[in-house]
Amino acid sequence: MTITLPADYFEQRQPKKVDAPTISPTGPPTTQLHLAMDKVIAKTLRVDVTISHDALFGGASKACVALFPHWKETDLAFVQCKDGITNKLIRVTHEPTQENVLVRAYGKGSEHLIDRRREIINILTLSGQGLAPPLYGRFNNGLIYGYIPGEVFSLEDMRDKHKSKLIAQKLAKWHKVRYGPPISDGDSDVAPELWATMWKWLKQGDPTVPAQFADPNMQKVFIKHFDMKLIRQELVNLQKRLDALNAPVVFGHNDLLYGNIVYEPDKDEASFIDYEYGSYSYRGFDIGNHFNEYAGNVFVTQNYNRIWTNMVLLGFECDYTYYPSKSAQLEWFKEYLTSSGEDPTPETIESLYHEVNEFALASHFYWGLWALVQADHSDIDFDYIDYARLRFEEYRKRA
Repeated sequence: MTITLPADYFEQRQPKKVDAPTISPTGPPTTQLHLAMDKVIAKTLRVDVTISHDALFGGASKACVALFPHWKETDLAFVQCKDGITNKLIRVTHEPTQENVLVRAYGKGSEHLIDRRREIINILTLSGQGLAPPLYGRFNNGLIYGYIPGEVFSLEDMRDKHKSKLIAQKLAKWHKVRYGPPISDGDSDVAPELWATMWKWLKQGDPTVPAQFADPNMQKVFIKHFDMKLIRQELVNLQKRLDALNAPVVFGHNDLLYGNIVYEPDKDEASFIDYEYGSYSYRGFDIGNHFNEYAGNVFVTQNYNRIWTNMVLLGFECDYTYYPSKSAQLEWFKEYLTSSGEDPTPETIESLYHEVNEFALASHFYWGLWALVQADHSDIDFDYIDYARLRFEEYRKRA
């Protein structure tokens, strides 16, 4: 017998609308923000299920049935949507109703890189402003949230003149998102987290980036390519260089690679997915990081019909000759500034060009350090340490 769900069943499963915290998620755990975050997160539905990466579909089935009691395991279909290098993502379809949800199981060791409480706040905040699907609930090591129907971008889509403008339009909306009060000079409530995060990874005496690797092959590469004393000094110099720009602070996606962009043909609109790196950051970093992704990234994919199908991780390809030309960037900036409500004068566009291309350096540095941390903690089969080498190599070419 098929059970017909109420028309508003999915709406009923969503957490009640809550006010977003008024302080950005930085600082010690006893601050007003963290107490507010805990209170908000406590209101989201949670089921006591842990999903193993070795049994994704079975775990996703148990989590969904626990969260949606009217669902039966025999009525569910599964597709592993994107085989990423941090998490595992599964689309679950309830076949009687054709309702879809996404189940994301966190990657091993990802807590060293990502604040999972903040990620929940990100989704709730963005969803409330129409920039993310709803969060339905959470389980012990992941989340269940709404599915955006559409076509995952390819590299060619991201470089396409029309579709790149759609990205500029949507990113302008993201950069208007606020957790709470408007940005003002000296307002620590919206402090960017870029430098604090990288220095935390490099903390003297207790770094997240390992001092050495147990794997002998990794250790050989590490010794050959990574002088941590030099890297710390490079970060000091880079921070001084970029702080001098006085770049605007915005709420950034901070991971805008092609696999995190969905094209919705019916709306002729781009939407962004994966919100775990979302935080207050520098405008130039978010855009410069996106431009770096024109080179390709850590996915070599098999993408059948490009409608949320299997994406198989084989390795990475990065060709930085595809970094957008100045003329392409200027067109992108014109669309972005117009969508932001700013006057795209030649002077404003040129200033943004300088800002973005300077902060693109910080993107290489950030993901280089990130990859070193992942190399030590992740159980995903990926050559993180060589990816770190590649990013630092490109940083030094352009610095």
